[in-house]
Amino acid sequence: MKYQVEGNTEGVRDAMLARLDSLYGYELGQDDFLPRELMKLLAECSCRLNREIAVYITRDGEIVHVAIGTDCDVELTDYRLRRNTRRLSRVRCVHTHPDGDGRLSDVDLSALKIFRYDAMTAIGVRNEEPTFVQTAFLGEGEELILPEPVRWYRLPEKAWLDQIVFSDGLVGREDTREVRSDKERAVLMGIESMDSLEELRRLAETAGAEVAGVFLQKRDRPDGALCIGKGRAEELARDCQALGADVCIFDEELTGVQVRNLEDILRVKVVDRTMLILDIFAQRASSAEGKLQVELAQLQYQSTRLIGQGLVLSRLAGGIGTRGPGESQLEMNRRRIRERMTDLRAKMTELEKQRSVRRKSRERNETPVVALVGYTNAGKSTLLNAMTGSDVYVQDQLFATLDAVSRRMETAEKTEYLLTDTVGFIRKLPHTLISAFRSTLEEAALADVLVIVSDGASPDMLQQHDTVEEVLAELGATEQKRIEVINKCDAAEVSPVFPGAVMISAKTGEGLEELRQKIAEALQASHTLVTFMIPFSRYGILAEIRPLGRVISENHTAEGTELTLYLSKEDTARIVRKHGAGILAATDA
Repeated sequence: MKYQVEGNTEGVRDAMLARLDSLYGYELGQDDFLPRELMKLLAECSCRLNREIAVYITRDGEIVHVAIGTDCDVELTDYRLRRNTRRLSRVRCVHTHPDGDGRLSDVDLSALKIFRYDAMTAIGVRNEEPTFVQTAFLGEGEELILPEPVRWYRLPEKAWLDQIVFSDGLVGREDTREVRSDKERAVLMGIESMDSLEELRRLAETAGAEVAGVFLQKRDRPDGALCIGKGRAEELARDCQALGADVCIFDEELTGVQVRNLEDILRVKVVDRTMLILDIFAQRASSAEGKLQVELAQLQYQSTRLIGQGLVLSRLAGGIGTRGPGESQLEMNRRRIRERMTDLRAKMTELEKQRSVRRKSRERNETPVVALVGYTNAGKSTLLNAMTGSDVYVQDQLFATLDAVSRRMETAEKTEYLLTDTVGFIRKLPHTLISAFRSTLEEAALADVLVIVSDGASPDMLQQHDTVEEVLAELGATEQKRIEVINKCDAAEVSPVFPGAVMISAKTGEGLEELRQKIAEALQASHTLVTFMIPFSRYGILAEIRPLGRVISENHTAEGTELTLYLSKEDTARIVRKHGAGILAATDA
């Protein structure tokens, strides 16, 4: 088998490549950890190229891999001669640092843990000569054994070789019953603000990830190819490796091309904000409709990003070299997605018909709807439970509620209404979600009264309120009566920054009585208790009026039928215009 130098070989002369290729034939002695001759050769080549060079050496002293990097890093490879991934790989990695610093970096030490090398060695090189050398080993429980750097000509080779043997007797032989965390380690990357990244952190933790690092690169607009700059992407790759990240989550919506390009550089899974929110929704959805909505949103998202799912799906253009299985595979995936989306939309239409029937029944009975809306985790579900005595799922997490939940309530004046909890809003709410969840979100758009719940304990309350207003406007929910509520007033000292806002604590019950009164007043403003006296000669009017409101009483007298019902002011005015004010016996305004 012919070996060749890999990595960043662009611009490297053939003579230099041939010299590095010759390393594959270099054999170390049984007592050699790192011969001086080999160090001097690596130092000379590394300085002339001004690039890092890495070699991988087996325990038998054979060099099995040679790679060239950049002036500040070299891609470290998962090179194993053992199937058991918990044991040491039986290969040690030696690489140069052209800046003369022989100390191991955090990235080097992280790679040692991840790839489980026998040893990780850094050689500082300057002026074509080695300077200092440092080597690290894995110990029991993955503890790092990190001796101090030594002069290149004073390497304790026998001690280091003995340490490899000693480590091999420990590493991977620990009690396999030890419980290990199944959480993915995530690195967050944003280009907007740290506030937005803090929200992304909460989303990542809600999804079940362990956040290992948070990074920000301020940009006016995302880069078309990578979202962030190429240099920053290369730095991020080192950060991901140093932190042992499994996934990198971006605080923006990425294109398929951006995801593919980033994964090529970062060497970890790349997820954007939309994909993260969809994942949370997939975990939270419990009703049949909620699950359908989530799957539809996921497919809508994936349908425009097939190009980002590997080279086999990226052949979009026609012509020579692009026909064949790649194109067929892409079209096959697109067709399957289209077919599944059509099937889901049909099921959603059927569910929407059922929802429409329930809604019409509610409208016939003239039961007003009061919808709790607001930013995610503002305390809407806790408020619903506090007001109705329900046990709706409550958790200090984003998007704890996905399905609209309604409970029948009654004001002090015996006016019935439905109190509905809705899915929370969030900044940069993906349009695929708004589209897929439109039927659920319509509960807010079709409500008679909106109770806008704000998190008084959040420093971003005003910005969150603006986001709620934007989503409501997008849904067309702009005409309803509104009640502003600032929740969690027990957890923070806040002032009623919105005119007429009700200060409450859904947790302690503070302010709930005032909120109930506000709801009653809002309902009273649009509905009123009306009494009609229908003479026997015009008895047919009863059949027209009854379905329009909630009948309180119906008494038959000598003059006719006295009908008292709770009716909207619009319907009252229309009936009076049509049949005359003579049938209107009394009105409690």
